Amino acid sequence: MSTIKILAEGPTEILFVNDVLKPYFYERGISVKPFLFQDGGGIPKYPKSQKQILNTIKSDRSCFCTTLVDFYGMPNDWPGRVESRSCLNYQDKAQRVERALSEDIVAQMGDSWNPARFIPYVQMHEFEALLFSDTSKLAERAKKPEKISVEFERVLRSFSCPEEINDNYDTCPSRRIKQHIEDYVKTVDGIIAARKIGLETMRQECPHFNEWITKLEGIGNQ
Repeated sequence: MSTIKILAEGPTEILFVNDVLKPYFYERGISVKPFLFQDGGGIPKYPKSQKQILNTIKSDRSCFCTTLVDFYGMPNDWPGRVESRSCLNYQDKAQRVERALSEDIVAQMGDSWNPARFIPYVQMHEFEALLFSDTSKLAERAKKPEKISVEFERVLRSFSCPEEINDNYDTCPSRRIKQHIEDYVKTVDGIIAARKIGLETMRQECPHFNEWITKLEGIGNQ
């Protein structure tokens, strides 16, 4: 069975991996193991993050390693983060960071290592974007779910897909949710919504996320 180590941004992402991704990949002969970048969550500055990525890879070179980090709130010293500002398309932004991150890690690991074992992934623009894949299920936690579902759907119609919902402080996906569900707790309500929405729907509605899952699925055939 192949093993993928996922370096995740925070506790919500760890729960998402354990509750949603792990069962799916286990059925496909892949063991998924999530690890926090740092206690308490959040993305560390790149020198610390780079060290953890390299240590994770070096600890078992037979494993695959990937990341699950939000574009929103990512420190500017991460590879490609500043350059990505010039990209107009959300996928181009994510891929600019992912390519730069891959190039840096490959350079650090040297020629004796298989670069295919590192698959960087940047969530656009944060975890909560995935929850907009089904606005009715996302709104179930609200006091007036039908009304709030309409509000969430109105947000979604302003973008091409959930992943495009922007990364400004007041309009990032998580704060759009809290505008209508004030007591929203991502480690509880976010994970419950993720379970109800399901991986298949998220993949259908979020192209970049689907691209990542497809890459990880391919590991089972190696």
